Amino acid sequence: MSNEGNTGVAPNAQRLLWAGFMAILAAGVGFAIRGGIFDNWKAAFNFTDSQLGAIGGAGFSGFCFGIIVGGVLCDKIGYGKLVATAFLLHVLSAVVTFGASTPENAYNMLYWGMFLFALANGCLEAVANPLIATIFPNNRTHYLNILHASWPAGLILGGALGWILDDRMKLDWKLQLSLYLIPTVIYGVMFLGQSFPKSEASQKGLKLGDMLKDVGLLGGLVVCFLVSMFFGDVLKPLLGEDTAKYIGYAVGGALLMAVGVVTKFSMGSVLLFVLFIAHAMVGAVELGTDGWIQNITGNILTSEQGKVLFVFTSALMFALRFCADFIEKKIGLSPVAILLVSAILACVGLNLTSGINTFAGALVALTVYGIGKTFFWPTMLAVTSDRFPRTGAIAISIMGGIGMMSAGLVGSPGLGYSKDRFSGEALKAAAPASFDELKNAQPSKFLFFGDVFGLDGKKLGAAHEKLNEARKTAADSNAALATLSPDEKALVESSITGDRKTLVADSFIPATMAVIYLALMIYFKAIGGYKAVKIEDEKAAA
Repeated sequence: MSNEGNTGVAPNAQRLLWAGFMAILAAGVGFAIRGGIFDNWKAAFNFTDSQLGAIGGAGFSGFCFGIIVGGVLCDKIGYGKLVATAFLLHVLSAVVTFGASTPENAYNMLYWGMFLFALANGCLEAVANPLIATIFPNNRTHYLNILHASWPAGLILGGALGWILDDRMKLDWKLQLSLYLIPTVIYGVMFLGQSFPKSEASQKGLKLGDMLKDVGLLGGLVVCFLVSMFFGDVLKPLLGEDTAKYIGYAVGGALLMAVGVVTKFSMGSVLLFVLFIAHAMVGAVELGTDGWIQNITGNILTSEQGKVLFVFTSALMFALRFCADFIEKKIGLSPVAILLVSAILACVGLNLTSGINTFAGALVALTVYGIGKTFFWPTMLAVTSDRFPRTGAIAISIMGGIGMMSAGLVGSPGLGYSKDRFSGEALKAAAPASFDELKNAQPSKFLFFGDVFGLDGKKLGAAHEKLNEARKTAADSNAALATLSPDEKALVESSITGDRKTLVADSFIPATMAVIYLALMIYFKAIGGYKAVKIEDEKAAA
């Protein structure tokens, strides 16, 4: 390997790497703090878990539009303009989010504030991912993992701040969330005045249609399906469920037709289609779970322990992302083999976490899960960049968009729905006579699944407050639970049961991913092994 594999092919490669690092760190800080104040929003505005999941989902879905549109435009309008756009969107998202003040306006303000936040993050990744893949062409897996080590670094900072400012100091949630603006200013300064190289495909003068041929109708189908889901969901309050759904189908269909026209109706690569499907699952299981995990572990144990565990898992992820080069070069695992091992560990870790009862047990379970989820996102980007160089910035931008939109439309709201469903079922079994009084007045909905009723957020919050006070003087957890009324105890225990079952259901996603990665390993072995290809190589279309 030439030295440029480590120093990059641009003179300001290291400056650009760490500017991108800081940009994604800002997104991680905002994401972690938001996850830690879900309980604040639930108690203040009486949201259902499905509503919270939808708000959290908007913090992903907007990302798709930012990264896909940005990926198409980045070589045309320049990386600098995209960074400036992201900076302004980050500031605007804070203004909109902080407008939430009453139960009547809170849902819309939080939803659209999170959407703008995600849109800014998407613009930034549309810059950072192809930029790093371009300036470190001989060591993409290593440097993309370093770039995305910024995500858990942001989670660590955001989680630690939430632990101190929320659990200890009880500061207003708006003040907590505003702290992500600090790294926002820093990345703006680091990118200011820098020159940016173009992707290999752009350097060779490939047109948009040529870059999109490997995506084609198959890859476009994945994106357009998620886009149709987004419009069907966001227009539902204005137009009704059926009308919104059909408009979503129309938008998705029109977009797919546009992809067909631009690519001259190329079917696209089957391999890239499979990678897109797998990355949709990555988004659902990694980011969707991250949005809920400190809430779930904090509910099973204590809120403070949940935040500590979240910071611990993020720290593990941060450290391991600097080890991708060692795993690939020294241990000898190909990027696809790394993904296979990761999927198996993530599945096992989620099942272990569902059964935790002590802080020590949670550390073990979340260590397994944390190792599993560490390499998914950046290694998937590296595989796509290695195998499909003629797509330039587009394929990895689309992949990032698919992952984030899947997290927003499937992962986060799906886990929220599961929590409502399983906790509601547990409550109905534990306290059938009180169920109608203790359930939330609003039903929870998700995709084609039936309506379910979760727990009343205010009553559950009051029960947790009482339990937390009792824990300060009680001899053990059983003694603390004994201070609750039968209905309060049923609420708390049903909530925990729902969380445990939700994690088990969640584990089926990485199990499916493991099957896909195993099939990809067999495929690459059949064609002579995994390797990065060049645009001139006919295998770029494989």
